[in-house]
Amino acid sequence: MSDRIRATAGWVAIGLAVLVPPYYLDEFWLRLGFSVAAAGIGAIGLTLLTGTAGQLSLAHAFFLGVGAVTYCVLAAPAGGERLGLGLPTPVAAVAGAVLAGLAGLAFSPIAARLRHIYLGIASIALVLIGQHVLNVAAPLTGGFNGRRTPGLVDETVTVVAQVPFGVYEKLWYIGGTTLVLAAVFARNLVAGRVGRALVLVRDSEPAAAAVGIPVQSYKALAFVLSSMYAGLAGVLYAVAIGSVAPQSFALDVSVLYLVMIVIGGLGSVGGAVAGAAVVTALPVLLQEYAADLPFLAEPGSGGVTASHAARYAFGIAVIAVVLVRARGLNGLRFRQTPLGSIHEPSAPPAGRRRHGDHRRHPERVQRESQHTELRPDR
Repeated sequence: MSDRIRATAGWVAIGLAVLVPPYYLDEFWLRLGFSVAAAGIGAIGLTLLTGTAGQLSLAHAFFLGVGAVTYCVLAAPAGGERLGLGLPTPVAAVAGAVLAGLAGLAFSPIAARLRHIYLGIASIALVLIGQHVLNVAAPLTGGFNGRRTPGLVDETVTVVAQVPFGVYEKLWYIGGTTLVLAAVFARNLVAGRVGRALVLVRDSEPAAAAVGIPVQSYKALAFVLSSMYAGLAGVLYAVAIGSVAPQSFALDVSVLYLVMIVIGGLGSVGGAVAGAAVVTALPVLLQEYAADLPFLAEPGSGGVTASHAARYAFGIAVIAVVLVRARGLNGLRFRQTPLGSIHEPSAPPAGRRRHGDHRRHPERVQRESQHTELRPDR
């Protein structure tokens, strides 16, 4: 099959996956699909930052919260119990992503100067600040109990082919379309000049600087883009759960997003979406069908609940990806060697450097980095 036919078939499959389900699925599955789309957008943003640019961040929950609160304040009707400006919901949603990007831009000078675990530690401060603001700024956020999220679409019902299209059908199309556009933009970015520069910055900052790449500027760009993706995801997430509360944007949410991109495969846009689908859907499905699963116990009974089982599964999956299949779910698309034999011929083992690496010509480093698979230890 030629590449053109394969690409056409892929686009047809994506189009059908977005257009057809509302004609057959009920409210439960449509709501779950919208939640998966929201998480997928956020995971794409994080994989651009962590997988492609090599910057570890635990601040994703903070930017999700910025987008969600901004949307609530701008879209809520004026004169209510909580502050609201009554702007059109599309404007409020875009503003949520933009303001999250500006927050990322404000933090980017710090992000550009730090690397690896040091950036991860520093980014935790943003989540702690966000939690404090969410709790004390009651007129904006609703305080500890949070505030309701304004609806993203109107509640009028339109009948198409004898199928009533209400709120959840509309949300499905909005979530699916937004996810596809976000994924296409990210794929093109990674495949282009900016993506190659980010990969080189991730693999070797001295080599990137030697070939004229402004390292700190590209690291800042990655952080801002990731923040905007998170802000948009926060808007959709707030709409999906119907409220904005501090516990919805705590540190464990940032950890779950890291789990998504690790399970999906670091640096892979499609893998990020797949990981988001697994991490978002598994707890919901286990809870929905808990009565039919004998190994699950009722909450408060002392046994393994649906939430516990999902987190155990995530932990096992992360360990398996790190130890066995470094490319995660994304690796299932490729023919690979047997499990345990995946390696990078051009890369030394973790923690070791080949003799003479510091003398390699920068242009050669750049060419090699464009063909080097992403590694979870980078």
